[in-house]
Amino acid sequence: MYDLARSLLFRLDPETSHRMALSALDTLYRVGGVKRLVNPRVEDPVALMGLAFPNRVGLAAGLDKNADHLDALGALGFGFIEVGTVTPRSQPGNPKPRLFRLAGHEAIINRFGFNNQGVAHLIGQVKKRHYDGVVGINIGKNLATSVENAVDDYLICLEAVHPVADYITVNISSPNTPGLRTLQFGEQLDALLGPIRERGAALDSERGRKVPLLVKIAPDMEDEEVALVAQSIERNGFDGVIATNTTLSRDAVQGDPQAQEAGGLSGKPLFEASNRIIRRLREHLPDMPIIGVGGIDSGPAAQAKINAGADLVQLYSGLIYRGPKLVEECAEALKAQAAKSPLGEAGYVDLKK
Repeated sequence: MYDLARSLLFRLDPETSHRMALSALDTLYRVGGVKRLVNPRVEDPVALMGLAFPNRVGLAAGLDKNADHLDALGALGFGFIEVGTVTPRSQPGNPKPRLFRLAGHEAIINRFGFNNQGVAHLIGQVKKRHYDGVVGINIGKNLATSVENAVDDYLICLEAVHPVADYITVNISSPNTPGLRTLQFGEQLDALLGPIRERGAALDSERGRKVPLLVKIAPDMEDEEVALVAQSIERNGFDGVIATNTTLSRDAVQGDPQAQEAGGLSGKPLFEASNRIIRRLREHLPDMPIIGVGGIDSGPAAQAKINAGADLVQLYSGLIYRGPKLVEECAEALKAQAAKSPLGEAGYVDLKK
């Protein structure tokens, strides 16, 4: 059924079809149709960062920027969902067109530019959720905020989402906000992560709940740069890292008519690049929780992410090309892979190293 729906949706402008697909999913969810089309969520409980994940397969940030579709997406069987990227104030993002399919490579290029309705709207949507999996919130800075003042926007979002988030991701790796990726390096990274960690710890204490802080990084780094980023993440006491965001490289899609569109490339061509970053991170951060994302299009691909060093995985572009069946396939594959892992308290596989 999804193959038929995809063939129809792929005849439309990508952003239009994206919006229509999510609207249709919401409608199906409201009338109980998702339950009839999708098997029950694969139960493969995992304990990580003090959180109880129903299974190891999540939805990456970017697909549901405003948390408008949280329940319907959750019904597809995800163990966790990350919404956002959200900024303090609403913003339209970059001019259209800004989303492109590279169907021959099962890839997507986007240059959305953090289009979202602002943090107040997202919080309202998250509060209304019925989805019982883990919910992460991905935060960023407004376009109008200078890189020098970026920490102010992150702190505003951190303060706002802390009461409703299960974990919070600091997005410093989108290629579609000018200057953002410069925050990944050197003193600028420490100057950003330090105040965020300090305020996060204070909020944890004030509100009596620990909310893990993660950093999402780019795949376009040399090994030496990965080492420096890892040192900063560890030095500033962050709880985890998400690897990776989209890539600026076009090496794997040469010849595609859309290849030269500006923006971040995701999907199958990102698979090996993200795995390389995960392997390097694991070398430098042997005890750090890692969420692997990039190019997962099958159960074996999800297993390869875990073998590279990830603890959990996230889907995005693969979901567009393969449909909801990919969620179950990956969750079953990871459950089988971990069948011999020791169980911790309450029957959860304990992924803490």
